[in-house]
Amino acid sequence: MIEAVIFDFDGLILDTETTLYEAWRQTYARYGCALSLEQWGANVGGHSYEAFHPLEYLVENANAAFDAKAVDRARYEQYKEWVWKQEAAPGAGALMAALREAGLAVGVASSSPRHWVQGHMERLGLWSLLEAGCFGDEVAAVKPDPGVYLKAIETLGVGPRAACALEDSPKGIAAAKAAGLYCIAVANPVTAILDLSGADWRVTSLEALRVEHLLTIDQREKRHAV
Repeated sequence: MIEAVIFDFDGLILDTETTLYEAWRQTYARYGCALSLEQWGANVGGHSYEAFHPLEYLVENANAAFDAKAVDRARYEQYKEWVWKQEAAPGAGALMAALREAGLAVGVASSSPRHWVQGHMERLGLWSLLEAGCFGDEVAAVKPDPGVYLKAIETLGVGPRAACALEDSPKGIAAAKAAGLYCIAVANPVTAILDLSGADWRVTSLEALRVEHLLTIDQREKRHAV
């Protein structure tokens, strides 16, 4: 029986992944460069540009020289402005509330720092629905390392077999599975092109997920995508 559901944040509760990609894509376009989802996808779900560094690539391929630091600052300010106007993903708040009403614990496990997640969750009116949270600045390594999930289930007081993770990216899925959790993939426009086959189940949106679905999970089996 599932006793706790742990949500990823970026790209799931708040689709910052698509917003971040769009901020970079528009920056690239101003300098005659294109940024494909395939290039960008290598970074999704972590908290660094280890696989693909967008600023370095832009400097090397732009059609004119520019002040890299100034351009990056402007891109980041635009990104923050857009994100602070975003609403939560459809169904996110309703699902959290329904889970709590059904007696399940609700947590969040994110590679982002606490101040980022908490600030947005409070703005969206969702922070009070959480019973535990673990963040990238509280563990030694971020996703795909399982540290944030291991700390989250420890805080919630449940074993991995009694917890389910909701994730949008391959790195997040890998982290959840490494921690021993059942994992449901919920893609956004950026991660929909990535390989999410490591998840146990895939749903089209948080709106499509019901509490009764979670209460009937069999940890031994995968489900068909819906």
